[in-house]
Amino acid sequence: MSSSMPKPVTLEGSCHCQRVKFSVDSYTPYPYMICHCLADTKTTGVFNCNIMGEYSTFKIKQGQEFVKIYQVKLCDTESGKKDSSSTKLSPHKRHFCSECGSYLWAYNDEYSQWIYPFASSIDTPLPKPDEYYHIMTDFKLNHVEIPKGKNIHTYPRYPEGSLEEWHKKHGLYGTYTIDK
Repeated sequence: MSSSMPKPVTLEGSCHCQRVKFSVDSYTPYPYMICHCLADTKTTGVFNCNIMGEYSTFKIKQGQEFVKIYQVKLCDTESGKKDSSSTKLSPHKRHFCSECGSYLWAYNDEYSQWIYPFASSIDTPLPKPDEYYHIMTDFKLNHVEIPKGKNIHTYPRYPEGSLEEWHKKHGLYGTYTIDK
């Protein structure tokens, strides 16, 4: 049996105006997956990235009253276009600060054990991945150029595998520590 068991790192996060502060434990803190879907691009900007945390450890330390939720109307998954007649909301709930507008984290009831903090809302230094996945590139804005390189991979939709599987495949699951 290996002497080093995976250990989570506690990540501290906040919004720009500092009214909302939170923490979460993560075994998977490498911000390697950049999403280009229209909803993420419109709500967070280009080259946005969520990481994954353990929902059972998630704590809003300050500012619960400033946290608001945005859910997009579901779209036609083939075309990516909004269906104006649709009233069904996406289960993907984007949480943001109602004071400064910072996108903080996402949560989806279908994956209730996880929470997905927005990488730029994390104040704890994050590790730099050796490769990047650009996902949902079928929906990227036409003026956005994805960098080229041997460690940059593009996917028209979602790649096979989860954030957890990527970290395990690369030997990074539960290995990140912060120098104090």
